[in-house]
Amino acid sequence: MEPSPSGEITGLLHAWAGGDRAALDKLTPLVYDELRRRAQRYMANERAGNTLQATALVNEAFLQLVGANNVQWEHRAHFFAVSAQMMRRILVDAARARGAEKRGGGIARVDLNESIDAMAGRGRELVRLDDALDALSKFDARKAQVVEMRFFGGLSVKETAEVLGMSEPSILRDWKLARAWLLDEMDRELQSN
Repeated sequence: MEPSPSGEITGLLHAWAGGDRAALDKLTPLVYDELRRRAQRYMANERAGNTLQATALVNEAFLQLVGANNVQWEHRAHFFAVSAQMMRRILVDAARARGAEKRGGGIARVDLNESIDAMAGRGRELVRLDDALDALSKFDARKAQVVEMRFFGGLSVKETAEVLGMSEPSILRDWKLARAWLLDEMDRELQSN
């Protein structure tokens, strides 16, 4: 019986982390397409003429993943959670580089029930969300991780629970509390400008 794609990916991640470069060659086509699909969703609403394309986003994230040293991949969901982190950084850096305002400027309220694909064309809001997530992570890193994995990584509640070693009800509770805190923080930042 053939291993499931998820099980196969996990096995290849473990082999790669153990120094097996051939495992990376086998892993690449299995995860690259999924990363590309996620990047296309991120970039779907990006403004016309944007220089950062989905292929560039996934290539940059993948290069960073391949270059990461001493990462002990736990499973497929862990890999995609780290990928989400990298894509978040790349998108936010690109938004900042485009001259996105850090605060204010008549920015509309962000709905954290949206997925990241609805945020891609709203660079200033993405920067505000990133700033608020950074502030949240300073006093509750786990809640910030839950938002990052669910919002940026598109991980399900179950996958997020698996990555963080928590129960699904705990993830849902953290998700609700973090969203409320982030919206309040982003409103406070907007009103202070």
